[in-house]
Amino acid sequence: MSRVRAVVFAYHDVGVRCLKALLSGGVEVPLVVTVADDPGERQWFASVAEVAREYGIEVMTAQDPAAPRLAERLAALAPDFVFSFYYRALLPEALLRCARRGALNMHGSLLPNYRGRAPVNWAILNGERETGATLHEMVARADAGDIIDQMAVPILADDEAREVYAKVTVAAEIVLVRALPGLLAGTAPRRPQPIVPGQYFGRRRPEDGRIDWRWPAPRIHNLVRAVAPPFPGAFSDVGEERLWIHRTRLAAHSDTGAPRLYGRAGACYAVCGQGTLRILAAADARGPLDLRRAAEEWAAQPRLLV
Repeated sequence: MSRVRAVVFAYHDVGVRCLKALLSGGVEVPLVVTVADDPGERQWFASVAEVAREYGIEVMTAQDPAAPRLAERLAALAPDFVFSFYYRALLPEALLRCARRGALNMHGSLLPNYRGRAPVNWAILNGERETGATLHEMVARADAGDIIDQMAVPILADDEAREVYAKVTVAAEIVLVRALPGLLAGTAPRRPQPIVPGQYFGRRRPEDGRIDWRWPAPRIHNLVRAVAPPFPGAFSDVGEERLWIHRTRLAAHSDTGAPRLYGRAGACYAVCGQGTLRILAAADARGPLDLRRAAEEWAAQPRLLV
C-alpha cells in the first residue's frame, strides 16, 4: 500500500511543528514551499526550509525560478493532500485542485473568529481571553472552508503576542496530530463554518502601533501586548523624541488629569484617558531605557502626552 503524499506550504514555528507532525505520522512530503526570509525582519522563529532540508525534502520559495510553474509541479506530484501552515499567501484554486483528497490550512484563531492576517495580534489587541488553532479546508475565500478540528488556548491578562503565539503553536501541533488519523482514513468530521460579519482582519503595519494616550489604560495595555517585541512595538512621540513602550501593567491606583509620564518611588507610570499604566520596559533611539533613572527625571518633571 502506497504512503499518503502531501505537498506542504509552510512558514514560522507553526509550519515547523506541523511539518514534523506530518512526517511523524507517516506522511510522505516530497516538496515544501516556504517564504524567503526577509533580511529586514528579525528572525525569532524556526526555519521551515532548514527543517525540510534536514529531512531531505525539496524546498522551493516564491522567488524560485520554477515558482511560476508550481501548479504543473504539483500536478505531476499528484499529492493526496495540500497543507498550508502559516504560509504567507493565499493559495490559488489551481493549486488547491491538485490535492486529490483535500487542501487544508492551519489558522491561528478559533474560526470563524479572526479570519485573515495577524489573528493572534488582533485577538490580544481586542482584549480576548482565549484564542486557538483551527484546521480547516481551503476554499477560494480565505479561512472560510469547513472546520476539521480546533483547540482553544487562554490569553492571560498580561500575555504578550510571542507568549500567545507559542501556545497557538502547541495547539496547532495537537490539532493536527489528533486529526491526522481520520484524514488518512477518510473519516475526519467536517462542519461548515458561518461567515461572521466583522471577523476578517487585515495586515498590521508598524505605524499601527502608535499610542493614543486619550484611550483608557486597558486599551493601551492591550496594544502594547499585541505588538511587543519581537513585533514592531507600541510607540509615542514625547516632545521631539520617540519612545517605544514594550511592556506595561495596569496600575493598582488611578490618576486623573492630563495624560502624562511621571515617576514615583523608583517606578515609571503613564496617566491615560482613564486609568494609569506602570511602564515595565521601554526604549528610545539610543536603546533600552533605564527606568529607575527615568523615574527620577519624570518625578522632577513629568512629561505631557499630547
